[in-house]
Amino acid sequence: MTTEQDRVLIFDTTLRDGEQSPGATMSHEEKLEIAQLLDEMGVDIIEAGFPIASEGDFEAVRAIAEQAKNAVICGLARASTTDIDRCWEAVKHARRPRIHTFIGTSPLHRDITALDQAGMIERIQATVAHARNLCDNVQWSPMDATRTEHDYLCRVVETAIKAGATTINIPDTVGYTAPRESAELIAMLRERVPGADTITFATHCHNDLGMATANSLAAVEAGARQIECTINGLGERAGNTALEEVVMALKVRNDIMPWRTGIDTTKIMQISRLVAAVSGFPVQYNKAVVGKNAFAHESGIHQDGMLKNAQTFEIMRPEDVGLASTSLVMGKHSGRAALRAKLSELGYELGDNQLKDVFVRFKALADRKKEVYDEDLIALMQESVAGGEDDHLQLKRLRVVCGTDGPQEAELTLAVGGEEKSIDATGDGPVDATFNAIMMLYPHDALLELYQVHAVTEGTDAQATVSVRLARDGRVYTGQSSDTDTVVASAKAYLNALNKLHLFAGRADNAALMQSAG
Repeated sequence: MTTEQDRVLIFDTTLRDGEQSPGATMSHEEKLEIAQLLDEMGVDIIEAGFPIASEGDFEAVRAIAEQAKNAVICGLARASTTDIDRCWEAVKHARRPRIHTFIGTSPLHRDITALDQAGMIERIQATVAHARNLCDNVQWSPMDATRTEHDYLCRVVETAIKAGATTINIPDTVGYTAPRESAELIAMLRERVPGADTITFATHCHNDLGMATANSLAAVEAGARQIECTINGLGERAGNTALEEVVMALKVRNDIMPWRTGIDTTKIMQISRLVAAVSGFPVQYNKAVVGKNAFAHESGIHQDGMLKNAQTFEIMRPEDVGLASTSLVMGKHSGRAALRAKLSELGYELGDNQLKDVFVRFKALADRKKEVYDEDLIALMQESVAGGEDDHLQLKRLRVVCGTDGPQEAELTLAVGGEEKSIDATGDGPVDATFNAIMMLYPHDALLELYQVHAVTEGTDAQATVSVRLARDGRVYTGQSSDTDTVVASAKAYLNALNKLHLFAGRADNAALMQSAG
């Protein structure tokens, strides 16, 4: 019989740590959509953002706190009463609010904060106590815990517990530890720290050495009962522990890891694709659980075994993570009901208005392609997420002229803030000419850091998915789009990135205006 002691809490930080991936900035509406699905799929704690970071972050955390039905809504705060107060203002309307405060405790971080060991102890005691006076659910993290001296780590954890922390998170901030060490660290703290049996230990692992999932599961074996993770492993540098990996590992290997989560795993593909689309970070084909090839078999031996018994080469069913077990090819004669059913199989649940819009796009694509495959529909849905009628920049018309005896030409019409503008430009190839035309109609100083093209399916009528990355003032903006015309896909991806840049610049200007007015 399963008891509450067998439960592992899932703490998702896609909207905070995940969004810190360079170029992964999400809009307010996108954050709300992701948070709603996380709540529906059974995530226990949603770290909705870093409220002190910006007005936009504050508003997103507050809106998520107000809409959440089940999950604890958490905000992050540094070891500062100002940060903690701002965090509380954002999360206090949640049914189940949490304040998460932290400070770097390793020698490297103590040097940066100019605090000695005693001074840091005082700061921890004061700030955790302040947070607990506001909220009865307080999480505390010693940042870079895995590179903190064990004796000192025990002291700071004991201080935080005495000050009122109810969850102690042990972060492997730079992905430095290994599974055995991760387990030993949790076991050591549980054994040595007074009051350790009164709180929940959590683990937060980064993937710099590719061991985040293994380190998290090792910590659980040693007594941690909360895993911090992100969808698709999104996060700074090499990312965080992937939610789908730890959840499915606990489900598939429950014989040796007898702990349960509250996650509805059939929603995993849906949330994975949503996060990939809004962040602009595509999932690698061979990514565990959610990659395109995770349930694909090409080897003759494997295919023969799958036909006879799927368990010969699959340790989990596609249906367990929200994938259809069969592949239905769509075409121009397919109707709305078939499209809705197929998108549902792929993990997308659409309302009537959204289905109407996607159906129009689908018909246009089907007229240009003989067969529309699953990958085409996924690209179509990502296209729907990437752009909208309210975008500042919208592609209205593009015509390119290619030749072998001179520069290529692009005739472009854009809607800029609702006003249509046209121009002709030349360049070293059709894409360069198109980008030059966009630059002329919307001048900017962002640097093009990445331009990447890959085919969604095979054949000369395949859709091309284009990814663009722009950098400006230390921030990165990514755009992605798909089309059977590579140049059109390129233009849309570039405009998608520029729309994000424009949106962020507008928010920054508004924040500066509010600050000066205050």
